[in-house]
Amino acid sequence: MNQPASAYFIEDRHDPNETHTLSVLVQNEPGVLARVIGLFSGRGYNIESLTVSETEAQKHLSRITIVTTGTPMVIEQIKHQLDRMIPVYRVVDMTQTKRSIERELAMVKVRGQGEHRVEALRLADAFRARVIDATTESFVFEITGNTDKINQYIDLMRPLGLVEVSRTGVAAIGRGPEGM
Repeated sequence: MNQPASAYFIEDRHDPNETHTLSVLVQNEPGVLARVIGLFSGRGYNIESLTVSETEAQKHLSRITIVTTGTPMVIEQIKHQLDRMIPVYRVVDMTQTKRSIERELAMVKVRGQGEHRVEALRLADAFRARVIDATTESFVFEITGNTDKINQYIDLMRPLGLVEVSRTGVAAIGRGPEGM
């Protein structure tokens, strides 16, 4: 049988990168964060955002929230490798649950006078950013929201005299009465 050459050709499809927020419950002990970070750096995975905090002092537990990007296969590998680590109790992909709330805090310093100063205050009001420091030459605003909102706010502040930005990274929590 003669088959067309295309019948033997397997199409090479590259899965697009996706951004996922992973919540990792770990034992709160020295070296755990270094081991988690080592997993990412050793395999060439990128971390877009990282936050860590003790969540249950009595149980000595901390929550590591990691925002990472990769193909669906890479994301699955990351989750499985994290899950196999000894000090890790649970790994939850907050992106897949679709029942989570994600927030980030940023402090944004803007220098400006005259109309730029007035416009910076107007935009801060529109984005519900608070003035946490003011001088005659600059403002420091505090803004909380999802990453897209903060990125948009920063982009709008650039032409008005953006000086610097400090961000906390993403914090995420599941909706509803269940805990992690």
